[in-house]
Amino acid sequence: MSAVLADPMAAREHARAMAGTTVEAMPQVPPVARDLPAGVSIQDLLWEETIAAGGYATRKLGRGSRLRLIDLEGDACASLLVYNAEMPSERLNVADTVKVQWNAYLGAGKLLLSDMGRVLMSIVVDEAGTHDAFCGTSNAATNQAKYGEGRNSGAFPNGRDRLLLGSAKHGLQRRDVHPCVNLFKGTRIEEDGTITPQVGPFDAGRNLVLRAEMDVIVVIANCPHVLDPRDEWSVTPLRATAWRGAVTPQDDPIRTATPEGLRAFLNVEDYFRR
Repeated sequence: MSAVLADPMAAREHARAMAGTTVEAMPQVPPVARDLPAGVSIQDLLWEETIAAGGYATRKLGRGSRLRLIDLEGDACASLLVYNAEMPSERLNVADTVKVQWNAYLGAGKLLLSDMGRVLMSIVVDEAGTHDAFCGTSNAATNQAKYGEGRNSGAFPNGRDRLLLGSAKHGLQRRDVHPCVNLFKGTRIEEDGTITPQVGPFDAGRNLVLRAEMDVIVVIANCPHVLDPRDEWSVTPLRATAWRGAVTPQDDPIRTATPEGLRAFLNVEDYFRR
């Protein structure tokens, strides 16, 4: 045992001496960002965090909030879970997200739908174009098989356990960690049914913006895609920025784009009419 750990007073002084220490991957408190979109005030900023390679993050966001994710170095993989913040038993349903929209490929204008037929979030900006609604995320067994290590505390953490850690901060358990979507890493389904991963690395700085259509909990894990063909565990930092925004108006083009999408928005509006 080190002298610092053996002496509680020395441990306290050591801990206090760390005040003000900053690292690349950490939340900014209070949040500060110098590249907010035009018309967005710094007073509306809710969240600013860089998520490390192998890291995770989570946040509650109010209805109308925007969440911007940036693939800082071109090799991030944002595995995303979304819950209804008021009633987390309602959560992202990837199967419904795909089948209700008659399209398995996420992009600008697409919706993330809940298991109760409501829109949790919509994609309002997409500069990446490579996303995945098929494969879910890695787990301890897949990482053990591929990298020789998959524990949360090991050198090659897995996506599922990172999502569990983030969800647990909201009182959720392992059974609540539902299938996710992967942002910035894509897949294509070939005519013979083969899944072809599209994992890059890509150009640095690609971003997308999601709009919260309900009060939501978002949980993000930044671990290599489960079908990444590279032998090495490879992923780079991801940046998350969120700000307050207006609730989606009735003439919004994403809201009115399809009959199925409009029904999902009407279900949201009915929910908030209570």
